[in-house]
This record gives sequence, structure tokens and C-alpha cells, in this order.
Amino acid sequence: QVQLVESGGGLVQAGGSLRLSCAASGGTFSRYAMGWFRQAPGKERETVAAITWSGSSTVYADSVKGRFTISRDNAKNTVYLQMNSLKPEDTAVYYCASGALAWVTGKYDYWGQGTKVTVSS
Repeated sequence: QVQLVESGGGLVQAGGSLRLSCAASGGTFSRYAMGWFRQAPGKERETVAAITWSGSSTVYADSVKGRFTISRDNAKNTVYLQMNSLKPEDTAVYYCASGALAWVTGKYDYWGQGTKVTVSS
């Protein structure tokens, strides 16, 4: 059973930066694709970014391209989301997820509890 724990959320002013972390345990982290998702109040969950098991390929939502960077450190069983030039519309609960076949199928098997990001204008 894979467990994912997010951290790094908080309150930041527009234009600021935050770095989210997602620590994994209980599985072979280096074999899973990882993704970051977010859900704002009253809205559906959306994919923010994803990364292959090796880190060689990444994909981003259009709304965050050029501002957010997903990365991973397989030695530390951790995936990161560096968020720069934050906007109020980035306010949401951010979740990380993992899945052995997620890069191909889009199906993630394990989810964290989320970390809240609030961007003030």
C-alpha cells in the first residue's frame, strides 16, 4: 500500500512562490508515474502536472505552463511542484497521486490527503 503525504502549502501573495512536496512510502516509488492535481472550491479536480517514473518526461496544464515545474527525486521517494508567479486563481487544495500505468492510462491508484494553497491578490 502506497502512502503519499503532501506538504508545503500555505498562504502567499500573488506573484510569490511555493514549493510543494509529496513524500511516498510503502511502495516502489521509482516505478510509478506521479501527478499533481488541484481542486478549487466549487470546481472539479484538474490535472496540474505529471511526470514519468524516470523523470524524463513531464506534462503541464496550459494554465500553469511556464510557471510551475514538476520534478522528482527517486532516492528520496519525493515528488515536487515548484510554483512561481502564483495567481489568485491557483488557490486550491493540491493533491499528489501515483500510478504504475498512470502515464499511459491516466489512472492513478494512490492519492495523498492534499495541501491547501491560498494566493491572495
